[in-house]
Amino acid sequence: MGKKIVVVILLLICAGGGGYFILNRNKEKVSRFRTEKVVKGDITSTVTSSGTLNAVTMVNVGAQVSGIIQALYVDFNSPVKKGQLIAQIDPALFVAQVDQAKANLYNAKANVKKAEVTVIDTKRTLGRNDELLRRGLIAQADRDTSATNYDTAVAQVDAAKALVAQTEAALAASETNLRYTKIISPVNGTVVSRNVDVGQTVAASFQTPTLFGIAQDLTKMQIDTNVAEADIGRIVNGEVVEFTVDAYPDVTFKGSVVQVRIAPIIVQNVVTYDVVVGVANPDFKLKPGMTANVSIIISRKLDVLKLPNAALRFKPPDRGKPPGGQKTVEQKPPQQKGKVVWIEANNKPRRVEISTGITDSTYTELISGDLSEGQELIVESLEKPKTPSTSGGPRMF
Repeated sequence: MGKKIVVVILLLICAGGGGYFILNRNKEKVSRFRTEKVVKGDITSTVTSSGTLNAVTMVNVGAQVSGIIQALYVDFNSPVKKGQLIAQIDPALFVAQVDQAKANLYNAKANVKKAEVTVIDTKRTLGRNDELLRRGLIAQADRDTSATNYDTAVAQVDAAKALVAQTEAALAASETNLRYTKIISPVNGTVVSRNVDVGQTVAASFQTPTLFGIAQDLTKMQIDTNVAEADIGRIVNGEVVEFTVDAYPDVTFKGSVVQVRIAPIIVQNVVTYDVVVGVANPDFKLKPGMTANVSIIISRKLDVLKLPNAALRFKPPDRGKPPGGQKTVEQKPPQQKGKVVWIEANNKPRRVEISTGITDSTYTELISGDLSEGQELIVESLEKPKTPSTSGGPRMF
């Protein structure tokens, strides 16, 4: 009798465990979807890009004459004023050229005086020959020869004066080249780069070598960003820009769009446009060459209903299958304007049509639709698709 009671108790325990398992399994089937709520908050529509910080005006200072760098008066980060001497090229060769040009000018002026004396002499000879010809003491040919000599002397004076002008121009060119040995800052600013050292030879024969890079005003900078052609139509001058740099990852800097350049930049058939962002830099934290991660704020809404973007991408699984395993073609409702989300009703997805506004990377503004704050929206199905069995019967050994 005792053994029968034990067997009955064991059977009851097994039945209870099986029932508990079945109930829990059915309970798990109740929630087949992962959901997220409709919430209220702020939403910002942005266009993201990256760019490089640059000075608004960057002046490259070069040398117009060749020679050896004799002295440098500024270095990296040196503040400079307009007209300040920043470098000196060895002027010895150019001083000699100026002295030679001056000597040539003195010689040309002396030739002018010599030609003028010759004119006076030939004029006197012509006058005497005119008197002698009237008296019949010389032939006409002698008188004509003296007239020719006079005209030639007058022409020599003009040629000598032209040579004076030519040598004056050569002297001016030599003096200009001598002045070019002094490298002068053309603007007020800060030296960003220095490309030469004392004793280095610069050659300006074919192109102007760059000696210094001077940023005119580092309190005002700009970011040159490349924006994709799909987003360029949404950007206009004056839009607010927020950006970060790797040097200060916890600081968000602000700027504004100052220019949308219409010249396309095409790299491997990808078209982008340069959007220039103006940035104030009063404390000199930002430096030329820094990479900026830019967010151009297109629109911002405060305290609005917003739904997760994943809910807009969700599509319910196709559950209808006819005999034979092939899917049936469901009759889809006519296409309507707006977007669709799905909510869970009686363990089944129910379609809700909505209209949306601006969006960011996570949420989309809800403008209208049969939804309220806190409503659960389906974002993912938790059911795994069943794979058909491939077994064809007991295996043979």
